[in-house]
Amino acid sequence: MDIQERIQHLRNTLNQHNHNYYVLDHPTISDFEFDQQLQELQSLENQYPEYFDDNSPTQRVGGTITKNFQTIKHGNRMYSLDNSYSKEDLLEWEQRLQRVLGNVALDYTCELKYDGASISITYENGKLLRAVTRGDGFQGDEVTNNIKTIKSIPLQLKGNYPTHFDIRGEIVLPFAGFEKMNQELIEIGETPYSNPRNTASGSLKLQDSAEVSKRPLDCLLYSVIANNLSFKTHFESLEHARNWGFKVPNEAKLATNLESVFAFIDYWNTHRHELPYETDGVVIKVNNLHYQDELGYTAKSPRWAMAYKFKSEQVFTQLNSISYQVGRTGAITPVANLEPVQLAGTIVKRASLHNSDQIEKLDIRVNDTVFVEKGGEIIPKIIAVDLNKRPLDTEPTRYITHCPECQTELVRMAGEANHYCPNFYGCPPQIIGRIQHFISRKAMDIEGLGGETVALLYQNGLVKNYADLYTLNVDQLLPLERMAQKSAENLVNGVANSKNIPFESVLFALGIRFVGETVAKKLAKHYKNIEALAQASLTDLILVDEIGERIAKSVIDFFENDENQSSIERLKGYGIQFEIIESTNPNATFKLSGKTFVVSGVFEQFSRDEIKKAIEDNGGKVGSAISAKTDFVVAGDNMGPAKLDKANKLGVKIISEVDFVEMLN
Repeated sequence: MDIQERIQHLRNTLNQHNHNYYVLDHPTISDFEFDQQLQELQSLENQYPEYFDDNSPTQRVGGTITKNFQTIKHGNRMYSLDNSYSKEDLLEWEQRLQRVLGNVALDYTCELKYDGASISITYENGKLLRAVTRGDGFQGDEVTNNIKTIKSIPLQLKGNYPTHFDIRGEIVLPFAGFEKMNQELIEIGETPYSNPRNTASGSLKLQDSAEVSKRPLDCLLYSVIANNLSFKTHFESLEHARNWGFKVPNEAKLATNLESVFAFIDYWNTHRHELPYETDGVVIKVNNLHYQDELGYTAKSPRWAMAYKFKSEQVFTQLNSISYQVGRTGAITPVANLEPVQLAGTIVKRASLHNSDQIEKLDIRVNDTVFVEKGGEIIPKIIAVDLNKRPLDTEPTRYITHCPECQTELVRMAGEANHYCPNFYGCPPQIIGRIQHFISRKAMDIEGLGGETVALLYQNGLVKNYADLYTLNVDQLLPLERMAQKSAENLVNGVANSKNIPFESVLFALGIRFVGETVAKKLAKHYKNIEALAQASLTDLILVDEIGERIAKSVIDFFENDENQSSIERLKGYGIQFEIIESTNPNATFKLSGKTFVVSGVFEQFSRDEIKKAIEDNGGKVGSAISAKTDFVVAGDNMGPAKLDKANKLGVKIISEVDFVEMLN
């Protein structure tokens, strides 16, 4: 065979051996033989650079340096999952599913919920194209070079795969590899890593991919995302992915009913400690992909999936003191300072006490022995006090009456659990917190500026509110601690680049109380610009979809404040986007204006997303559920019987795909 054929033969052979070893756990040659073939391939590629391939097995050793990880928008959003903590929660979930789908037979795919770093990997024509971290679900960091070093991730697929697709999974660090890494650190006198999950996540952002290749990372895949997939169930998609060369955990099982789901949960609640990876629960998914499509998504998560979290690990330790933190909204959070204790793989030194009611309810006192657990395996919290071990001389905890930072007397609104510092524009943690929120990724996404630097800028008198960021220059920044020329330039450039951030993100960045990311998008889409929003009345705001009285009052209070008005005027002067820039469709009309449509079923000419876009492009509104406000249901094949029944009961007109096209024409 000629040189090119020999190179390709070696690549195919080494890819297969990697798959046998790292995916199937069934090596067919010795390490020595593998290394010999890899060296031959490396030598040939060096001699014949015209045959270079990004996805060659030789590229797994790393060596690429990435100084700045590019932010990439996900083609399909990476949603989070709703959590459940009891079997009753799952029964209620199934009832909700049946209300949407009708009385249909449901089966489920059960998968273990591995605790690692989420990743989305794109393949094109069978080759790995790019890998992007979850980020905020809408966009993440491209870490392709680092991902290629993980040997269980195929660089070249086999079999009959889609031309273009994404596959989602979890980057994990097995216990054995984690312990080995820590032992090596201890031997040279370095501090060991805290837990496998954080170490795996941090590994993806190392600048040198050669360092990533030294870490025994693994990748477990669980979801294929593509248009026009040939399979009809999620479980079938996992089997296909396995055949293409992906490491899909064999623990995934098909359950024909919730009783089978409960049996899966009970088994792994006991046996999970035998696994080589961290896992904190079970993910249950409606198996039928058409039903998944019918059920759709909430603002944060798919309706067709639920995470069952295993019971949290609990430990006891001593409460040494209680301190109080001030948030950006002025909310006071009491924090328990604990005698350090190991809990769920991490050293816990602090735990949230939530509010004064919680302290009073549990009668928590300094020097108590307390039981601590990780709520949802993430945030440590105190759940009980061991009264048998309470010292005799303790006094009940008296909640503070004044702000620990500015000494302003605290207030507590009727019906609210938290105490607040009302010194909104003069309390340092609130000012710093608002600026930190303003620069955050989901808001203005200012590169080169972190939370610690914001505090440093405030403490040195360079910023007093977020509008001051746009007056900073390099000469002002250089005298600051740990601020070099390049860092200062990056910060100033990052602030300048934020002027291109769209209005909905700017609105979220302003930090209006109760206006989160989703609400900011709704308000921006409805009012189009900041002037219209600022002039809206309470009644106008409440009439906006999903905006209640509490949010409406908060918006009005924000715009009535002179300091907020001044900041907005300054930001306008600096070129911040306070108006939605809408891309126009030249074929768009107002034919469907004032009409609400629900799209359901499978269509022949167009996808459901294409029909929904056509509705919005022509002035209509797309509803997620049929109600008395629905004007039309665009029905395809396999429309859910529950939706059909509801539409008939409410007298909503049902039209076909052909009818809809005629309506537009």
